[in-house]
Amino acid sequence: MTTADRVRPLLEEALSGQPLVLEDVTVTSAGRRRVVRVLVDRDLGETGTATEPVDPLGLDEVADATRLIGDALDSSDVMGQQPYTLEVSSPGVGRPLTEPRHYRRNVGRLLTVHHAGTETTGRVVSADGDAVVLDVPAGSKTPSRTVTVPYAEVDRALVQVEFTRHDESKS
Repeated sequence: MTTADRVRPLLEEALSGQPLVLEDVTVTSAGRRRVVRVLVDRDLGETGTATEPVDPLGLDEVADATRLIGDALDSSDVMGQQPYTLEVSSPGVGRPLTEPRHYRRNVGRLLTVHHAGTETTGRVVSADGDAVVLDVPAGSKTPSRTVTVPYAEVDRALVQVEFTRHDESKS
């Protein structure tokens, strides 16, 4: 069992009761120290269909999570005697979407979804436990359309970086 596997249950317990979900834990060596990288995000619960954008975590929420996680690690012997550096953040835009909650969290954002041998880029209109619904703009040879992609067919999905939000008016 890796150190990250031993740390995960401790961190999940430390975050229980908080409106956060533990996304990932990695522990790597960095010279004489280890680096514990923890990704946390807003807990959306077991909502049915998401149709509204979700606010990203704020700095205060990440700071609170860092204190809880740091206290849990410091009061446990799971890290042993070797010193470590703790890094807590939320998942970045480049992280692949792999769980239904990831799609629900990204309602309103532009995604590229590789599925069933094709690639579809569209804005997430809604997402539930089974599929994501994308609003695909018109192309040179295709009209605009709505596409429903079951998660079982998704090979890979990524949020596309936009420098101007789609809902901002152009001045």
